[in-house]
Amino acid sequence: MPDFTPTPRSRVKRLNQRAHYDVETVHRLIDEIGTGSVGYVIEGEPHVTPTLVWREGDKVYWHGSSASRMLKTVRGGVPVCVNVFHLDGLVLARSGMHSSVNYRSVTLFGSAAPVEGEQAKEASLRAFLDRFVPGRWDNLHPINKQELKATMVVSMTIEEASAKIRTGHCADDEEDYALDIWAGIVPVTTVIGTPEPDPRNKAGIAAPAYLDNVRIG
Repeated sequence: MPDFTPTPRSRVKRLNQRAHYDVETVHRLIDEIGTGSVGYVIEGEPHVTPTLVWREGDKVYWHGSSASRMLKTVRGGVPVCVNVFHLDGLVLARSGMHSSVNYRSVTLFGSAAPVEGEQAKEASLRAFLDRFVPGRWDNLHPINKQELKATMVVSMTIEEASAKIRTGHCADDEEDYALDIWAGIVPVTTVIGTPEPDPRNKAGIAAPAYLDNVRIG
């Protein structure tokens, strides 16, 4: 699969040394982060909707209620911009000007289309759940026709993409390194916590082993 060629809408202009346009980096960030925001326009007004996203090949997917205004809009083929972003650390410099954050981000452009057909939609929902909780799907009651009807899944072929990553410490002005000011990085991480059972679980139901494999990033 060829790398992405930056265009006027996808090219990183500010601090472009942090930009990445290779497919490997773009796909890796989508897979690592999993949370995204979908940008689109309704009747001339901009909207951004947060959601969970997952990737299969060169397509990114998200889902929601069939009554969702966002999904009804984007399924019509309007231009869509999807951003995934993860904060990795606070970079505390010796001046406010050079303080920053470490992050991983990728911005995707394309047009969304609905996943049609019960089998295709069910396969996509299974892939979604397995992305975050591997093994969970087979533990659920089988999805029924009404549930499928109430759920919409859309996919977007990634037409253009740009990733932007910042790592490392601050870059203060040289004279500031002599100041008696602490500088450094405060790491920020996403941690999977201990599962909390539903108080209405039937007595004797133990936490399934696959909960050890829950992942966000």
